[in-house]
Amino acid sequence: MLIRYKQDEHGKTLPIANIYTQNEHKIPNHLIDRDALWAIRKLQNSGAEAYLVGGAVRDLLLGNTPKDFDLATSASPRQIQRLFWNARIIGKRFKLVHLVFKDKVLEVSTFRSGEEAMEGNNNVFGSIDQDAKRRDFSVNSLYYDPTNGQLLDFNNAMEDFKKKRISSIIPLDETFNEDPVRMIRAIKYASITGFTLRWNIRVAIRKHSGELSRVSTSRLTEEVNKILASGYSVKIFNELNRYKLLVFMLPAFSVYCNFPQVQKSLEELDKKVMLAKQGKSDEVELADMIKALVDPLVIFADDHLSPDERFKETFRQIKVLISPMTPSNYDIELASERLLTERGFKTPRNCVRMRRPANRVPQRRKPNPKRKGRAEVAGEVQAGSRRRNNRRGPKKGTPTQKGGGETNNQPRSSAEAHDL
Repeated sequence: MLIRYKQDEHGKTLPIANIYTQNEHKIPNHLIDRDALWAIRKLQNSGAEAYLVGGAVRDLLLGNTPKDFDLATSASPRQIQRLFWNARIIGKRFKLVHLVFKDKVLEVSTFRSGEEAMEGNNNVFGSIDQDAKRRDFSVNSLYYDPTNGQLLDFNNAMEDFKKKRISSIIPLDETFNEDPVRMIRAIKYASITGFTLRWNIRVAIRKHSGELSRVSTSRLTEEVNKILASGYSVKIFNELNRYKLLVFMLPAFSVYCNFPQVQKSLEELDKKVMLAKQGKSDEVELADMIKALVDPLVIFADDHLSPDERFKETFRQIKVLISPMTPSNYDIELASERLLTERGFKTPRNCVRMRRPANRVPQRRKPNPKRKGRAEVAGEVQAGSRRRNNRRGPKKGTPTQKGGGETNNQPRSSAEAHDL
């Protein structure tokens, strides 16, 4: 094990982190997404620090394949945006960068100092050791550099991994007031990893459980979706119910959570999700997750309903049972249709409306062919130049070609293909 040091304002050298080598932590690099590796290398080549952080490192240490890969860097959001062709800056209180790919999004954050700027803005950037003290729990506070195999630990997190426990980095009276959703995450992490929550965290959750009432429905919806897609929904919902948190997330469902039929339905869902994660079956859709959540609880008082009336009644009951969750009507309609079909009922034609595309590109007004602007003229000049260059053939001695033949270095990811 190595030690990382830093000089304080008085010039005194202080140890700030333990550094574990590849032989010590044994993280399997082949489980890391190739585009995440490409992004880390590109940031480092620009002179910035860049690491894999958060849940991805936690999952890799446990030998699991991460679903999401988050990066942390010393580069500012604007520097990241200038460096990557697929970067999108998001957020108001603290700006993040999304690297958007065809099949995924990588989230890149700049190191935070933890200080509050004017008007409640959190865009005060800092060093990696300051950023490490802003992480929620120790198991999510490790920084991994896959280019040299070094794992940086600023919070003695590896000790928690050895003892299989979850500790809070931020003081407990502060962390759950600052973000009540961290109570849900603490229980979710404990259920997924099999680690135990430290006694002071369990006490703090019971003390601050009411803070969850001020969380927006969109954030609660996101957390419920993650729980349903985790493969551990039964265990997580039971623990949330035990700590009196589920009543703020799914008030109607919390009343029936312990029913044997509900437990069995969620257990079946968890099996399907785990099979999908192992690549042994198709991915489970959100509509099927919603159906598993409410299936045992949807009942009909009247047996003489028409197909249209029964469908509307199913839709209404699902909305009540999952309130205040706000999934799209498409997913609820699809869950209703599948629930009724499985029970042998007929469903109305076209009862499931088509899903609207997430990112609809507005069509541009057709240009007037009699009038050409400067941009159109410039486009024609550039197009003509490209045609002339294509007729001449490729330049000799280009780094991606050898003797005018096939490419020398094949891209290992879609991002590298763009760079090449």
